[in-house]
Amino acid sequence: MTTASPTAHGATPTTAEPVVRAEGVRKSFGRLEVLKGIDLTVEPGQVCCLLGPSGSGKSTFLRCINHLEKIDGGRLTVAGVPVGYRERGGRLYELREREVAEHRRSIGMVFQRFNLFPHLTALENVTEAPVRVARRQRAQVREEAMELLDRVGLADRAQHHPAQLSGGQQQRVAIARALAMKPRLMLFDEPTSALDPELVGDVLDVMRSLAEDGMTMVVVTHEIGFAREVADTAVFMDDGVVVEAGDPRDVLTRPQQERTRAFLSKVL
Repeated sequence: MTTASPTAHGATPTTAEPVVRAEGVRKSFGRLEVLKGIDLTVEPGQVCCLLGPSGSGKSTFLRCINHLEKIDGGRLTVAGVPVGYRERGGRLYELREREVAEHRRSIGMVFQRFNLFPHLTALENVTEAPVRVARRQRAQVREEAMELLDRVGLADRAQHHPAQLSGGQQQRVAIARALAMKPRLMLFDEPTSALDPELVGDVLDVMRSLAEDGMTMVVVTHEIGFAREVADTAVFMDDGVVVEAGDPRDVLTRPQQERTRAFLSKVL
């Protein structure tokens, strides 16, 4: 399965190495096979939305992309590099945790829960990783962090702690924190599912602006309207397989598979 072209939000199609390439990816937890051979390609500057019922394997696949979960079969690369592994002589060898962390620096991830450090301000949450992990100069990082907080509409909340922020504001800080490491790829795992309905829009607006700026994104979401408007590829998963994938206008309005139609009839 390849992504749609041209891209929905205006990015220019490219022949560069795909940012994400999955080939026959499998993952099991004990006897439960969660991913049963996932094939997926995401090109630079594209947005891929993963849709499907709970338990279909979407979040597990997302976590496999940055090696938070180890795959049991197939091949999965980011920018041509197998995350978490070194390839030698046609075989893959797992890296040490420190080397895996180095690979992850190019991948930003935003979870359902915000996972902010409660004892740090919004600004400190954003500056922590660039200073401590990337060893960048604090003054420069602070300036860039303020720009990121401004971008997500929270410059005036820079000195607030997470407990002083709404759920939507905390999630926007989490997005700014991920962007502070200057990733080439952003992963979103149902970023609005823990939010009150009135707070969802602000988070989706930030994600739309990232898409418009050409950020490559893989998004697990139940926000069908967002997928229809922003995604280049909509991927419907169920029971660990890709049931249907393609242009969101086709998948969401003219699905070819009965399982896709049944799911959409319940959520639209």
